[in-house]
Amino acid sequence: MKQITKRLKPGEDLRVEIEKLVKDNNARAGVVLSLVGSLSKASLRLADGKKVKSWDKPFEIVSGTGTVSVNGCHIHIAISDEDGNVFGGHLKEGCVVNTTAEIVLLVFPDMEYKRVFDEETGYDELEAE
Repeated sequence: MKQITKRLKPGEDLRVEIEKLVKDNNARAGVVLSLVGSLSKASLRLADGKKVKSWDKPFEIVSGTGTVSVNGCHIHIAISDEDGNVFGGHLKEGCVVNTTAEIVLLVFPDMEYKRVFDEETGYDELEAE
């Protein structure tokens, strides 16, 4: 196993930077081990699988998890607002780092994750080799 750690800076897009980190390290199979920080804007796909909600206000990233690969990433995050209300969903582009975001990925060198279309769900789903 190999770990990859990176700190993002203000203004960077969380989803874009995670995908870039995965690509730059040719990570064929891995997981988000830790994801903490803050956002100035957030964009999440919600539980119905269709609706994307965006906010233009500050949030703390309280949790992040998912599978990552050069073949596609599936990441969920939980964020809290200034009143401590927690929202969560599928990480989309448009989550802009406020002060920092700390990412730790764990990569499995003997595996490859692929995304294969599943007619039943209508999404590209995980296939591990």
